Amino acid sequence: MGLGWINPEDYSFNSFLLMERFQIRLMMESGGWRNKWKYSMGVALNANPAVKWYLERKCPEYATALNEITANAPTVTDAAEIRKAEVYALASVEDWVTHTTPEVMETNCQYIRDWDKERLFEMADFKNKVILDVGAGSGRLTFAAAALAKEVYASEPVETMREFIRNKVKSNNITNIRVAEALATSIPYPDNTFDIVMSGHVVGDDWDAEIAELTRVCKSVHIDDYPGDRANGCLGSMKPVGIRSHSKKGWQIVHRCQKCGVEKVNRAAPDDMDAIINMMKSEE
Repeated sequence: MGLGWINPEDYSFNSFLLMERFQIRLMMESGGWRNKWKYSMGVALNANPAVKWYLERKCPEYATALNEITANAPTVTDAAEIRKAEVYALASVEDWVTHTTPEVMETNCQYIRDWDKERLFEMADFKNKVILDVGAGSGRLTFAAAALAKEVYASEPVETMREFIRNKVKSNNITNIRVAEALATSIPYPDNTFDIVMSGHVVGDDWDAEIAELTRVCKSVHIDDYPGDRANGCLGSMKPVGIRSHSKKGWQIVHRCQKCGVEKVNRAAPDDMDAIINMMKSEE
């Protein structure tokens, strides 16, 4: 708690009616064991039966747990006490609540408000590329990349965020942005679809599965899980230094960071064959 993005007192408890199933599941997994959270959520849900009904049906795997929480909480009639419980529950998922108002994210979240898009352009050549932005949020990376890219696909699991991007695309007459519903662990595109895959402040809940999925849909280029770090902390450039053949994945290109020396392997895309041939010749 305490991200400082919003004041939970400014939000209605009905904000929970805009939450996605995965958000409710994460909330229950992270907060369900805390006694104060259980008490506050129980009081708030008893006072807001429509929200309880929604949560149970949106995330049925936690319906029993929600019923237990409300059954063990008192039925409070004092409005001030109810509001106190609501605010505590809202504050416990401040990031999810902020997602219900994407326009507030753009002004209140420092990593969006104070971000310089030129950092993104320093990391790769976006001109005429097909880009995927995983967990696009309010579209910070998407709209920056669209200025140079051939097409940008913004995948985002939260409906309020997707609609925010779509509305912004329409109002600005942007023609090269596509919006899709997806989690980072389940991207609805074939292997080797995108020239560049990028993701900011998203990867980490299920690191191995997320990186595997981002790598799967990406051609033989690096992946940035935070713009500028190339999945490393040194900000160095990745350079192809070798090739290898994998029995199941075919040809792979080895990239080495020119600053810290870390090496990463990506499957080769069809348009990498010239580079592979040249590297094979250089090794002869």
